Amino acid sequence: MVNEKNQLQEIRNNEFPQQPVAMKLVAIIISYIFHPVFVPVYIVLFMVYVHPYVFAGFAPWDKTRVVLMALLMFSFFPIVTVLLLKALNFINSIYLKTQKDRIIPLVACGVWYFWITYIWWNSNKIEGSFAIPKEGVQLALAVFIASWLGLMANIKMKISLHAISMGVMLTFISLLALSQFLNFGIYLSVAVFIAGLVCTSRFIASDHTQREIYGGLLAGVVAQIISWIVVNTFW
Repeated sequence: MVNEKNQLQEIRNNEFPQQPVAMKLVAIIISYIFHPVFVPVYIVLFMVYVHPYVFAGFAPWDKTRVVLMALLMFSFFPIVTVLLLKALNFINSIYLKTQKDRIIPLVACGVWYFWITYIWWNSNKIEGSFAIPKEGVQLALAVFIASWLGLMANIKMKISLHAISMGVMLTFISLLALSQFLNFGIYLSVAVFIAGLVCTSRFIASDHTQREIYGGLLAGVVAQIISWIVVNTFW
């Protein structure tokens, strides 16, 4: 619609009934905790400190370096990028409420995600570095692919970035469970629970449609499967 300044403005109506304030507040908190810029870091923390052998041969300081790299490239630089874009008035809100606002941040985040994918992919060739396990490379590449799938989908709809991150996480844990001789029942159950919790929270706390939530989940699943195939074929 046209606003009071005679400018085109995107207007969206929530297709779900209003929920109690307390429930909406909880949904907002969950959305912040499992924001897309934090989810890859949580997965890295899981691999480094919980999984019994993905990073088993790494010294404590090397494990810390891996986590710091993930924090910088998956969280810190994307957050700083969005804040700078808002300060320079390239976007209207740091919450990226419109499809237009999401274009530049998604492109910029794609650059950061490509960089960490490149570094981790070639870590075994860099002098003085340590080789990142295959699982770490799969995660980084999946996040990079997911960012570009999100950018492409953004042309047609305001796809849920939270749901994309949940699709990546759930598929990553599922592929680990299918490919490793470990009891992944508890980890897979937690992943399914978190994915359902976050997607439900987005229904409550945002104006996303079912198509945007489920489409985001599908995009995350596709991104992780593509990454798994590419890494196992070419890495």
